Amino acid sequence: MKKITLIFSIIFLVGCSGQSENIDSQSIDKNETFNWRLVTSWPKNYPGLGMAPERIADLVEEMSDGQMKITVYGAEEQVPAFGVFDAVSSGSHQMGHSGGYFWKGKVPAAQFFTSVPFGLTADEINAWVNRGGGLELWREIYAPFNIYPIPAGNTGTQMFGWFNKEINSLEDVKGLKMRIPGIGGEVLKEAGGIPVTLPGGELFTALQTGVIDATEWVGPYNDLTFGFHQAAKYYYYPGWHEPGPMLELLINIDAWNSLPNHLQVIIETATKAVNQDMLDEYLAKNNQALTELVEVHGVELRRLPDDVIEEFREISNKILDDLAKEDETIAKVYESYLNFKNNVSAYHEISEDAFVESRNK
Repeated sequence: MKKITLIFSIIFLVGCSGQSENIDSQSIDKNETFNWRLVTSWPKNYPGLGMAPERIADLVEEMSDGQMKITVYGAEEQVPAFGVFDAVSSGSHQMGHSGGYFWKGKVPAAQFFTSVPFGLTADEINAWVNRGGGLELWREIYAPFNIYPIPAGNTGTQMFGWFNKEINSLEDVKGLKMRIPGIGGEVLKEAGGIPVTLPGGELFTALQTGVIDATEWVGPYNDLTFGFHQAAKYYYYPGWHEPGPMLELLINIDAWNSLPNHLQVIIETATKAVNQDMLDEYLAKNNQALTELVEVHGVELRRLPDDVIEEFREISNKILDDLAKEDETIAKVYESYLNFKNNVSAYHEISEDAFVESRNK
């Protein structure tokens, strides 16, 4: 009996010791502070795009009661606009905010997690990523680069862009030097244009000085702030190339794994809130800005001819099919993306599409 009593006493003491160590460990985790740096592809404090990471940082600090502070840097403050991915991958910065199609040279499949021509709208890509298997694929293809992505904003359907000449046929696209990233740029190239990739902060000067003939950026809300109406006359829609561009919060995996669980939950929750908040912001602001562009600044709003849109669609479909044949990772992502698109489009025919058509008659 004495031996049994002793054994139980030892087990009890060891158990208490383990619980004590566990409690102490949790206490240390909750008291430890974290000061991280976040680099972006956008000008500092730029409306919408640039403010989304600022809002994430504010929410994380408030929700963590100051345990975690994130300092946000605009493009070129610490790294170039298109250097965000490498900065986070290497661990020189813990976080970044940008768009996946900027990394097509490193991770071609990343483009599907921003936007591809004639693809998913903002609501649809949110649903695919969050509930349709997209997020698992996204994290799988970024893992080899030591990056953990989280959806972090959406501008909604964009405009095709700003032009100094009318686009009446596909002939007018040939030889046109236009800033347009991602697969949209590949479509323009196949149509005879010359795609150029430039960061947002360089676009006005490039357009004004004739370095480029045309540019897409985002939509009226952001385009007005950049003053493109002072450098180009025609404003074309629809934004076939970016129907619902999702932005991304990039986190270095080693840094992510160093965080206690509750801070990981806070970051995920704050980013998810900003992902929706940013879409709300653009929806609320775009038409007001468009009205000002047209009625105050005399911008000529134009719709692309249907035959031009159809040609872009055919070129786009061929490019996407060819990419899927050449790259196994793209094929895997594209299959998931396309299946989701076809499924949700079938329901939209009798829901959103049918309703909007009947409402707007």
